[in-house]
Amino acid sequence: MRSRYDVVVVGGGHNGLVAAAYLARAGRSVLVLERSERMGGAAVSASPFPGVDARLSRYAYLVSLLPRFIVDELGLRFETRRRRIASYTPVPGSDEAVLVDTVDLDRTRASLERVSAGAFDAWQRFYDRCARVARAVFPTLLEPLPTRDALRARVGDDEAWDMLFERPLGEAIEAAFEDDVLRGIVLTDALIGTFADAHDPHLRQNRCFLYHVIGNGTGAWDVPVGGMGALTDELARCAADAGAELVTGTEATAIDADGLRAEVRLDGRVVACDHVVAGCAPAVLDRLLGVPALDQPEGAQLKVNMLLSRFPRLRDGSVPPEEAFAGTFHVNESYEQLEVAFSRAEAGRLPSPVPCEIYCHSLTDPSILGPGLSAHTLTLFSLQTPARLFERDRAAAGREALAATLASLDSVLAEPIEDCLLRTPDGEPCLEAKTPLDLEDELALPGGNIFHRDLAWPFAEDEVEAGGWGTETETANVHVGGAGARRGGGVSGIPGRNAAMAILGRAG
Repeated sequence: MRSRYDVVVVGGGHNGLVAAAYLARAGRSVLVLERSERMGGAAVSASPFPGVDARLSRYAYLVSLLPRFIVDELGLRFETRRRRIASYTPVPGSDEAVLVDTVDLDRTRASLERVSAGAFDAWQRFYDRCARVARAVFPTLLEPLPTRDALRARVGDDEAWDMLFERPLGEAIEAAFEDDVLRGIVLTDALIGTFADAHDPHLRQNRCFLYHVIGNGTGAWDVPVGGMGALTDELARCAADAGAELVTGTEATAIDADGLRAEVRLDGRVVACDHVVAGCAPAVLDRLLGVPALDQPEGAQLKVNMLLSRFPRLRDGSVPPEEAFAGTFHVNESYEQLEVAFSRAEAGRLPSPVPCEIYCHSLTDPSILGPGLSAHTLTLFSLQTPARLFERDRAAAGREALAATLASLDSVLAEPIEDCLLRTPDGEPCLEAKTPLDLEDELALPGGNIFHRDLAWPFAEDEVEAGGWGTETETANVHVGGAGARRGGGVSGIPGRNAAMAILGRAG
């Protein structure tokens, strides 16, 4: 580690590595500092169960927002696979379910029509409108920030704009669908990692929904081949090959910057630089700069990783488990259940039942399982379980939330999920749970917020932002290059590239 670099990147998550790769390729000297013992941040693979050779995407787990342009431009050896089954949703209190098959539309039509007459046509109209918005908006994420009016003109559909950008999403969902379960399937994409209800006047749910349906102009959520760590390992290789210096196990403790020069303090030494890219959360950056934090983010999810020796039997016998678990499996996520869950959590009580969703990575990509391992991964992600529910007694609250979440899952299965868990050589069940506060401790995500803070609109909010990259801060040579940037969130690499473009002074 030298005493001076052109750019210091604080945080070696996937966005920090993207920024480092672009800057180093442009001839800049770059140092990447990562507090943990490996690069990757939340986009890593791990083998959490001793003696079991399975590499799970431990935190982030699906890919939608990573532009193919970045993969090609950096020459990344990385691929994703499309899931044929988009979702499977047991109807609460019954033995029926709704299946969305992206290939066999007649099958999807029959499934939707069983729960509500005319539902398939309504579904197609709603998501066709979302797709038109996606095709217009997604390319702008790698361009300088448009104004609100410019992006609206680019969308070219005032009704769609009002539905997604101006009015609470609940209004559009209620207008488009009559059935409670179908409404809930749509609403879930507005609540991933976001604590809100369908009619939140601040439109947090709208912003979350927007980022969930615009990825690569299709909104498809794909499986990373080799696990999420395959992406960050490849990004680390790319950055290092370009000349960036990657240092793990080293945490920045302070940043002094005046707009022209900067110093990053580490334990026992100081590194000088011209620019800083903060791959960390904005609240962490504020602490490093010694300024009051403007944001108090709050995550809203329990993440549970499991390995199964076999799939559980389903109450609905019309769909084999290998299809049901291959897509997003919605558990007690009807519209009413999601709204009631929000109200309970807002009052400080754990939702009952806990809304959650799961999927099986290994059905689409078995390469994450070691030779001879007969098992399947299961990733579960709860909704409407904010960090505040875990603050009083973290250990007890975590155990209670896990038990309630597994009970919620069991309520839509024909047998308990615990009976299907694989066990380690020592006899322990292959199951781990991460609360929002665990994510704060392990990944420096304030409040466990997986987006670093509330997602922002993908346009400039004022004249100062217009034409910028959405990474700028009040200090000219410090950029937010992580998920907390405008046009951040998710596994995308977009904020990292945009921070690099801002530093390199590129207009596009």
